Amino acid sequence: MPEFSVERMGRLEIWTIQGEARRNSIRRALVAELESLLARVSSDTSTGAVILTGAGDKAFCAGADLKERQGMAEDQVRAFLLALRGLLGSFERSDCIFIAAINGLALGGGAEIALCCDFRVAALNAEIGLTEVRLGIIPGGGGTQRLTRLVGPGRAKDLILTGRRVTAQEALEIGLVHQVVPPSELRNSAVELAQSVLRNAPIAVAAAKHAIDQGIGLELRDALEVEHRQYERVLKTEDRLEGLRAFAEKRPPEFKGR
Repeated sequence: MPEFSVERMGRLEIWTIQGEARRNSIRRALVAELESLLARVSSDTSTGAVILTGAGDKAFCAGADLKERQGMAEDQVRAFLLALRGLLGSFERSDCIFIAAINGLALGGGAEIALCCDFRVAALNAEIGLTEVRLGIIPGGGGTQRLTRLVGPGRAKDLILTGRRVTAQEALEIGLVHQVVPPSELRNSAVELAQSVLRNAPIAVAAAKHAIDQGIGLELRDALEVEHRQYERVLKTEDRLEGLRAFAEKRPPEFKGR
């Protein structure tokens, strides 16, 4: 059985983890399939945005499949973690925009998947936590670094060192998620957010994403150089000229991604 179902809506895809009985937990087969999906959308400009969510209404992704993990030797755990780290980095390297629609528990590696998305929309019943210290480990898929960049070191230490879960409302208050909605509105809210991005020039959207992500943590002078390189990327595009024409002609632009 596939680990994901894929639904296509124009330039938007919705990927749903098909593991409701195991709370959509991460296992080796899921990592392999997600890697394939990411490679496809990252090399195919026909997909501009992806919504990632979990089957059912209990969990987005409750972290690693601990039953599978119990059977792994130390070297296998290390290899699994390296594969996961590389996989999550692919979200940020891709020109595609990713939206996590958090429909329930997002714990451990599940929270780390959400953290590497560009946007996070949470249902009111969602809970998010990097709970690894309760299992004698630490977040190893980038959680210690991405959460710190998102909410600051004080709040990151609060969540990671206690291993506590935060409600959707607290996640909103600390900037961990962008929007909180009733569960029945989660899908539509995520789709509306995706469409608000997709109506813009695709190359410009990707360039702006990379300018932000690559500039984080750099000195301002170096970060401005990152921004300049991304601006050069859009300067010669047909879409830039189309945007100017559409503005002058008082009509919506028709961007082609060229």
